[in-house]
Amino acid sequence: MLPKFIYLFDLVGTAAFAASGAVAGVRKKMDLYGVIFLGVVTAVGGGTLRDIVVGRIPPFIFRDYNYLIISILVSLMTFYFHRLIERRFKFLLIMDALGLGIFTVIGTSIGMEYNIGMIGSVFLGVMTGTFGGMIRDVLQQEVPLVLQREIYASACIVGGFFYLLAHKMGLSETFSVTLAVLVVFSIRLISIFKNWNLPKPKV
Repeated sequence: MLPKFIYLFDLVGTAAFAASGAVAGVRKKMDLYGVIFLGVVTAVGGGTLRDIVVGRIPPFIFRDYNYLIISILVSLMTFYFHRLIERRFKFLLIMDALGLGIFTVIGTSIGMEYNIGMIGSVFLGVMTGTFGGMIRDVLQQEVPLVLQREIYASACIVGGFFYLLAHKMGLSETFSVTLAVLVVFSIRLISIFKNWNLPKPKV
C-alpha cells in the first residue's frame, strides 16, 4: 500500500500536468473549452487509460473527483493567467518532473497489485506518466514530444525498475516510493537543464 503522503503529491502532479496541457492549448489559440479539455486530458488521461487496461472500473477520476476538479480549475486559471504561468515556466517544469515521478510509482504499484509482472508493471508506470501528454500532442496534430526528443518515458522506465527492485529487496514502502520518485525527478530535471536527449538515427 502506498504511503498516504503520495496522495497529496499526486494532486500536485495532477495540477502541474493540467497547467502544461492548458498552456499548450493557449499557445494553439484554442477556446476556453479546448484549453480546459487539453489540460484535463494531459492530467488524467494516462491514469484513466491505465485503469481501463487493467479493469479498474470505474477509473480513478470517477472514484475521486478531486482529480477532475483540480484539473479543471487549474486549466481555467491557466486560460486567464497564462502569461503569469509562462513566466514561471521553470517552476512548472520542476512540478511536472515531480508529477512524472509520482505517476510512475502509482502506475507501477497498480501493475504489481494486479500481478501483471515486472515488464507489465513498468509499462503501466510509463503509461500513467506519459500517455496524457501523448494524447495532448495528438490532439494538437503534433508528433508526441515523448517520441521525438526529450528524455521522458525513459526516466519513467528507470524509476519503475528502481521501485520494483527496492520492493523486492524488502525495503519499506516509503523508502521505495521516495527512491523511485527521486530517480525519475532527477533524470528528468538533469535532462532538461543539460539538454540531454536520446540518440537519433543519422539521416
